[in-house]
Amino acid sequence: MVAAVIISICVLLLISYFFDITSSFTKIPSVILLLVVGWIGRQFIDLSSIYMPDLSPILPVLGTIGLILIVLEGALELQLNKQKMKVIKKSSLMAILPLLILALGFAIYIHYEWGFDFKKSLINIIPFAVISSAVAIPSTINLSFDKREFITYESSFSDIFGVIFFNFATFGTVITFGSAFQFVWQTVIMVVISIVASLLLAFLLAKIEHHIKYGPIIVITILIYEVAKIYQLPSLIFILFFGLILGNINELRNMKFFGSVRFSKLKREVYHFKEVVIEATFIIRSLFFLLFGYVMDTADIFNPEYLVWSVSFVVAIYVLRFIFLKILGLEMDAFLYIAPRGLVTVLLYLSITKDQSLPVFNQTIILQVILLTTLIMMIGLMFSGKQKIQNPEAGDSVESDLL
Repeated sequence: MVAAVIISICVLLLISYFFDITSSFTKIPSVILLLVVGWIGRQFIDLSSIYMPDLSPILPVLGTIGLILIVLEGALELQLNKQKMKVIKKSSLMAILPLLILALGFAIYIHYEWGFDFKKSLINIIPFAVISSAVAIPSTINLSFDKREFITYESSFSDIFGVIFFNFATFGTVITFGSAFQFVWQTVIMVVISIVASLLLAFLLAKIEHHIKYGPIIVITILIYEVAKIYQLPSLIFILFFGLILGNINELRNMKFFGSVRFSKLKREVYHFKEVVIEATFIIRSLFFLLFGYVMDTADIFNPEYLVWSVSFVVAIYVLRFIFLKILGLEMDAFLYIAPRGLVTVLLYLSITKDQSLPVFNQTIILQVILLTTLIMMIGLMFSGKQKIQNPEAGDSVESDLL
């Protein structure tokens, strides 16, 4: 039995790797294929009458670790300099404004139309408003560098803003000015902790001479995230700051704190650390979506009872996206379709306690929204046309200018 489990996991991860490689040719997001493989595996096990324990409790664990690694990977990719400020500004607006409007709009409607508590309504809606970087970033492999960069910024910001907004909504018993002030104060504390901890970890990365160094750094990162979460601090801010500091380590060259650090060595260590994070993210993300596909109920996918809610969310997502792309003067081609829901949506939904949940929202709607937005993204990318994948920082030209 143990051998069969190990072999199955290895085969599934190799299949995931194959999907990742071939997605540039097929334009089918690997997430869709992973969900299908997980679902097929469930059907095979059910037909074979093989006993399998309930694997649902593993999903939040994989989801949390996956969220940390995905945001860290995204933050490591983000370059902070004057040339990037225009992209950062527009991508952050695209991430936060539709999220706020979608969450607040539906929460107000549910509160007045159905009579549910506004705070509970908001908590249940926020998961649907967050773009999944775990799905969006790997799916943009065929786009030009500037478009991939924008999607990386936007989806990473959406993850971070969405989780912080969710933490605020679940903070305390009611939403008041006092609770908002307390949450802002806790955010400020977390920012200070994040900067200090990130600088210390960067310093350790440069100073540790032992051949094992990247694993402990990742473990410490997860540990800080979880400890901060216990004290109800917006811990995802730490992941963002840590990734940004390492990804922009050149900007810190003149800091006295790094006076004894050889920057050539530190840059090399950051490069290798980034490679380890990318590899680890791939494994955790693959296992998460395979498991999510496995626990999916076929009846939920085709359940027409909740389809009205699912379609309403999807329509609102793309209408708002169209409006803000127009307002910000961004290119419609491809950008319009890249607004998938995924890992963060599932993770936030699983974080909702029984006393905060609403009877009108369940796993069926979550599943349908994820599948619909991912399928729309896949179809949009298929018909958006093939583009050059070039990096302007490497001296290459770029076919299109998103701004």
